[in-house]
Amino acid sequence: MIEIKNIHKSFGSHKVINDVSFVFEQGKTNLIIGESGSGKTTILKLMVGLHEVDSGQILYNGENFPTLDLRGKQEIRKKIGMLFQGGALFDSQTLEENVRFPLDMFTDMSKEEKQERVNFCLDKVQLTNKNKLYPGELSGGMKKRAALARAIANNPKYLFCDEPNSGLDPKTSIVIDNLIQSLTKEFNITTIVITHDMNSVVEIGEKILYIYKGNPWWTGTGKEIFNTTNPELLDFVFASGFMKEIYHAVKNK
Repeated sequence: MIEIKNIHKSFGSHKVINDVSFVFEQGKTNLIIGESGSGKTTILKLMVGLHEVDSGQILYNGENFPTLDLRGKQEIRKKIGMLFQGGALFDSQTLEENVRFPLDMFTDMSKEEKQERVNFCLDKVQLTNKNKLYPGELSGGMKKRAALARAIANNPKYLFCDEPNSGLDPKTSIVIDNLIQSLTKEFNITTIVITHDMNSVVEIGEKILYIYKGNPWWTGTGKEIFNTTNPELLDFVFASGFMKEIYHAVKNK
């Protein structure tokens, strides 16, 4: 579990995060949603220490991350898996080498143990026997799956996903969503997903934090969004005609 309590962040005179609190539950897909520039990514950066909070707490199973020394923060970071928006695979390395990278960096596993773990992770994301391929040989969806395999290589307690469906077609996006949710359940991970993908919100949003201009504006589940009366959230979620059609279909059942 991760809990953020009353966090604030400003850059100069510009207030970016204003008194945000939320509990990200273990074993669930926790989503942060909001318009571009609302502060979603800033929250994620605060949670991993890329920015420092001005005030407030970020608690990893009770440990307040901002007050830890460098060693303490490194110990928490070792437990975090990151799925970056663009995948961030190393183009000069094979999939096997990419997935093995965090194991080389953070573990003292034997060569055989690393190989077993790499194969296990690739199998989990449906890339069995693709070890020797390079990122340039992969489709966009396969790259995201490979990046997800790397993110779970070190058996993380926490999984952070920044726009995991960016640049993917709807069918591939569903595959990525299903993988993230199934891995979260199977390994009881505290998963946090930043997304603009409304299908993801509806299908895997077990706990959702909606940020509006840096403020905590709404919390709930993907299903509860259809019953919201929050005007800003309604404008955000139903900006597209497609989502309006889904909304009316659900309401008329």
